[in-house]
Amino acid sequence: MGLVKHPFKQRLERHRKVSNVMFALQKSLDDWNTPTFENTFKAEVRNLDKELLPLQKSLLFSSYVSNEKISPVVMSSSASTTHLLIKTTIFFTGIIAGCSCSDDPGPQDTQQESCDVLFRINLNNAETQVELS
Repeated sequence: MGLVKHPFKQRLERHRKVSNVMFALQKSLDDWNTPTFENTFKAEVRNLDKELLPLQKSLLFSSYVSNEKISPVVMSSSASTTHLLIKTTIFFTGIIAGCSCSDDPGPQDTQQESCDVLFRINLNNAETQVELS
């Protein structure tokens, strides 16, 4: 009989994989090594469809990602020979789903959430992958 891992640890390990979804952050690539890079990158990330980011996978205190805007913060950025590597913390709001019972008059509660992600932007074509870090 083997050791059983705690469900929370299993959840984190299961979701540390690189996303298969690719998207381009061309403006960020174009602004690399300029004073405007960080603002350009944050604007591009804010405008991404949230489904492209691993926000739902990172929820700790709520059930669903809300429709409210996200707020990315660049923690570090560097370049390898093939990719830009941008470590980012994304702050967002999650929804705590109620029971939706007929006697549940309260509005949906929201909870502040955050996750640390690594963006890998290909230097040749701006194709970007993102993973939880």
